[in-house]
Amino acid sequence: MATQRILDFLADRRPDGPCLVLDLDVVRQNYLSFARAMPATRIFYAVKANPAPEILALLAELGSSFDTASLPEIEMALAAGATPERISFGNTIKKERDIARAHHLGVSLFAVDSTQEVEKIARAAPGAKVFCRILTDGQGAEWPLSRKFGCVPEMALEVLELAHRLGLHAYGVSFHVGSQQTQLAAWERALEQTARIFRTLAERGITLSMVNLGGGFPARYLKDVPSVARYSNAIQRGLAKHFGNAIPETIIEPGRGMVGSAGVIKAEVVLVAKKQAEDDKRWVFLDIGKFGGLAETMEEAIRYPITTTRDKDEKGPCVIAGPTCDSADVLYEKTPYDLPITLTVGDEVLIEAAGAYTTTYASVAFNGFAPLKAFVI
Repeated sequence: MATQRILDFLADRRPDGPCLVLDLDVVRQNYLSFARAMPATRIFYAVKANPAPEILALLAELGSSFDTASLPEIEMALAAGATPERISFGNTIKKERDIARAHHLGVSLFAVDSTQEVEKIARAAPGAKVFCRILTDGQGAEWPLSRKFGCVPEMALEVLELAHRLGLHAYGVSFHVGSQQTQLAAWERALEQTARIFRTLAERGITLSMVNLGGGFPARYLKDVPSVARYSNAIQRGLAKHFGNAIPETIIEPGRGMVGSAGVIKAEVVLVAKKQAEDDKRWVFLDIGKFGGLAETMEEAIRYPITTTRDKDEKGPCVIAGPTCDSADVLYEKTPYDLPITLTVGDEVLIEAAGAYTTTYASVAFNGFAPLKAFVI
């Protein structure tokens, strides 16, 4: 939520237009919370959540590793002070020349979910470590990540066996239970499948070492979410249940849970109107919408807290939309928001818990609107 540092910055600077203001003190607190709750697990920050150089430099200084999705993200992590062994190329869809470049830079940990990707890595990064991502159902996640990434567990056996035959280090298994995952049991279900893969491959002479527990750790939006400690306890119970005393190396890839709560978007009301006189809902148009960085409002999946200077006034239901000439640029309509009746043109609103997946989702210049400005304090 909006820290006093963020509120003071906005009051002092009065930046024009929509902007994200992110407080590094909150990022630091979030990192330390993960480190305290899961001391035996390596933290690989998901760079895609927010790749601001100040965030990467802070996390590198704190000892974080980095989950990257592209060659530019690898280069950003290196520039921030990370060493190559602290970087994972976690995207299962990579150009062979990018694999080769990453390997040349010293990166040796790669994600796969198909035999074709294994073959590329064997050619471009001989001897590298690979981990195979398996499919999960994403049940309980507000932003599911199923289908596009991962393979069924039976295929993971084939993928990792091929990696072993081609001289790669078949290193482990990964999964992602879905972003903004609120069900503590989600990891236990995936760990059951993962342990079965470990056992089957061990019987075939291939010893896996690592479980990548993925991301999914939530930010708090409108609803309370479990603490990092509760997630850690649930994961540890799942590991003990399915791996017994032979607990493998583990890593996590927090993104939203690391930076979501650290950022606030300042926006402005452009128009308040009705579509017909008897409407019981007003339309509130902001100077930021889906194409300005709020893409995760698609299907109203992520419901950001929205505060105004008039929150003590009587409230009524509103449809909230962005400023662009695209009918898809409606943020919340199926479930309207209650906003002050007195809200009017020119009022500022704060869209809270917006530190993750906003600046990087913003379009370059759709309708001529500038990309979302960002300030890191």
